[in-house]
Amino acid sequence: MGEREWIHKDKLILRGLQFHGFHGVKDEEKKLGQKFVVDVDAWLDLSTAGETDDLADTVSYTHIYRIVKEVVEGPSQNLLESVAHLIANKTLLKFPQVSAVRVKVEKPHVAVLGVIDYLGIEICRHRKLEKTEPL
Repeated sequence: MGEREWIHKDKLILRGLQFHGFHGVKDEEKKLGQKFVVDVDAWLDLSTAGETDDLADTVSYTHIYRIVKEVVEGPSQNLLESVAHLIANKTLLKFPQVSAVRVKVEKPHVAVLGVIDYLGIEICRHRKLEKTEPL
């Protein structure tokens, strides 16, 4: 599969996961914490699970939810980029059947002058293809 073909495949979808975390550059963010909202897409082949109706043939949503919870409620990071990177890497490491993951991290309560829904970031990471030696 080419590096970008994963975007058109099956995926698990987790939306609006909310946690209290202590991420940010400002001292107040690290002391008081704030709400973070996370969305995750995890691309993998779901055809076998669709045929067998067996949880063993897929990745449980709750396992990915636990990764997000562990990272967001875990040690403080300065940047949302780091939070998202940790979630993506842990997901790809724990589940070899996941070919790619998209992580969106939102901060809905940011001290800015103006009206906003949230500020945040979104990253996409995919499993690197292993190169084989020519015969």
